[in-house]
Amino acid sequence: LDMKYFFRPKSTLNYPHEKWPLSPRFRGEHALRRYANGEERCIACKLCEEICPAQAITIDAEPREDGSRRTTRYDIDMTKCIYCGFCQEACPVDAIVEGPNFEFSTETREELYYTKEKLLANGDRWEAVLARNIELDAPYR
Repeated sequence: LDMKYFFRPKSTLNYPHEKWPLSPRFRGEHALRRYANGEERCIACKLCEEICPAQAITIDAEPREDGSRRTTRYDIDMTKCIYCGFCQEACPVDAIVEGPNFEFSTETREELYYTKEKLLANGDRWEAVLARNIELDAPYR
């Protein structure tokens, strides 16, 4: 019985040096996306804030000159977040998404309070991966 497993490929990985590929539906660290012209996607509809069962999202918005709304504050308390993905499903413009990062340990609790700037930076960093994942997930939406 032992010799049978000796000739098979190993099924364990040497984490963190080796990692399994993530599913396109993986729910990791949050990000806010932008359009190709650099404008934020979020239209301040506050659906994500309303649907969040953990009440981890806080949004403040104000009207612009053209009559549309944009967020002035978009905060996520990652200590409350349960990574359910409801915010991503509720968003009509795919502004808030959960990205591919699952390694975001911090030294202080305050670093887990994500501001709009931090979320936009995450979105800018992972835009190619996020767009691909949304495209692959589109048939199931």
